[in-house]
Amino acid sequence: MKLRRKILVGVAWPYVNGEPHLGHIAGMNMSADIFARFHRIYGNDVVMVSGSDMHGTPTALKAIDENTTPEKIATKYHEIWDQSLKDMGFSYDLYTNTHTEEHQNVVHDIFLKLEKKDLLYEQTQSMPFSEKEKRFLSDRFVYGECPHCDNKKARGDQCEKCGKTLDPIDLKNIKSIRDDSTPIFKETTHKFIKLSFFEKKLKNWIESRSDWRQNVVNQSLGMIKEGLHDRAITRDIEWGVPVPVTDKKYSSKSIYVWFEAVIGYLSATKSWAKKQGDKNLWKKWWIDDDGETYYFQGKDNIPFHTIIWPAILLGYEKLNLPTDVVANEYLNLGGLDFSKSKGHAVWVRDFLERYESEPLRYYLTKIMPETSDSEFTWKGFVESNNNELVATLGNFVHRIFNIINKNYDGIIPEPKSIEKEDQKILDQCKETLIEISSCIDSRKFRNALNHLMQLARDGNKYIDKKEPWKSVKIDKEKSSTSLWVGCNIISALRTAMYPFLPKTSDKIHNMIFDDSNTLSDGWSIRKIPPKTKLKNVKTLFIKLDESVIDLENEKFKD
Repeated sequence: MKLRRKILVGVAWPYVNGEPHLGHIAGMNMSADIFARFHRIYGNDVVMVSGSDMHGTPTALKAIDENTTPEKIATKYHEIWDQSLKDMGFSYDLYTNTHTEEHQNVVHDIFLKLEKKDLLYEQTQSMPFSEKEKRFLSDRFVYGECPHCDNKKARGDQCEKCGKTLDPIDLKNIKSIRDDSTPIFKETTHKFIKLSFFEKKLKNWIESRSDWRQNVVNQSLGMIKEGLHDRAITRDIEWGVPVPVTDKKYSSKSIYVWFEAVIGYLSATKSWAKKQGDKNLWKKWWIDDDGETYYFQGKDNIPFHTIIWPAILLGYEKLNLPTDVVANEYLNLGGLDFSKSKGHAVWVRDFLERYESEPLRYYLTKIMPETSDSEFTWKGFVESNNNELVATLGNFVHRIFNIINKNYDGIIPEPKSIEKEDQKILDQCKETLIEISSCIDSRKFRNALNHLMQLARDGNKYIDKKEPWKSVKIDKEKSSTSLWVGCNIISALRTAMYPFLPKTSDKIHNMIFDDSNTLSDGWSIRKIPPKTKLKNVKTLFIKLDESVIDLENEKFKD
């Protein structure tokens, strides 16, 4: 009996100052859901968690612009994110947010333990201050020239172009994002974490991760090579997790979002455990030696998951370091990054008002920016739907089931004799599941999808050669065998597509089998019982008119 692996899937926490776009889906959610769904059907113990980062300065900025409170903005967009992720079929065990009592308690616990171990200290620093607004300007309240590259619009916490983490004082020609005024710099007191203390441990740990993507390793070691600097973990803004100290000068400050948001993975798992009725259940993934933790995000989040979060974990002790940090590159639109703040995007809610989620899941997996930036195009989306889902995958299922309905009263025929050619494609079904399993477990999702589609293509070739629509009229034994083989290929495809196209997998399952649980078979090909009758056979995918390409492109121009 194989041992059940304990797998935690953590997905980067988005700022809720706007709606989710397709860049978010391709960057982190799609790969995480494929990984989680595969390991569930494989029989492993999986918990998939994430939530909305409620305390980001973009949310505070949005609240100022809309003359409301950060909490109202955060709550509004958290609900939109939550529903959009459900509509995409993402299988979160818990999608929560950072504005909860559980999260605050866990953050405070970690803060106080780090302070007790002398890993935090107090220091004054010079921070930008708006004389007009009479307040300090935290990270994204300012912009300027990045000292590491030629980006003229680098933010006060990180440069979007080169990915380097920054402090406002690093910026050249610094300006307020509110009114383009030049802030002055004033002294303010903050709590700092001794990142420099962890430099050697982090370097040795990252160098030992032989199976990580090269972009993650290179960026992380590059930062360490430049030297890790201690960073402030509090900031002069009231919106956020309060600082757990009695000193009154911290009453108008909060814990810096880059420090507290990553703690959300732990607080979310603890919240989930309590919902299961076992408050200690979280320890299976976080403390047990065989617990595995995988983090999915875009490349701009790499340092927070390979430097900041591991440093916190090392300082806190007892908790497992990341097994892998799976960072995708960017999905582009019209040659530019998807951008929520700039409105350069295709929004998830808007997309799903006109199209189904499954073709989008397929296309975003096909073009997933695993090792380099990729481009979303409406032409590519329509062609992948029509030429691959409709003409290859859907057509294969349709033609098999259609012949059975017309000539066998919907009852799947039993084979009379299995020839070499029949056995070859049946063996390929088993091999395909093994290949997909290996690809997904090594986080190579595009390759996994290619194996799925290759089986569908080869299934079509097999049926083209056997021509059961002809043999059923002259040699029903021959057609019975080829149709039975075809149904077994479909059964294999049903399993193989579950991580990618769960709704379609369930549709096929319910056409063949009486029970409603696709997961019950595990990662295997269910044998089709004798005299199985097909039920509620439906078209799996709808062909899109190519005119939508121009319509959508025109809409984007507008």
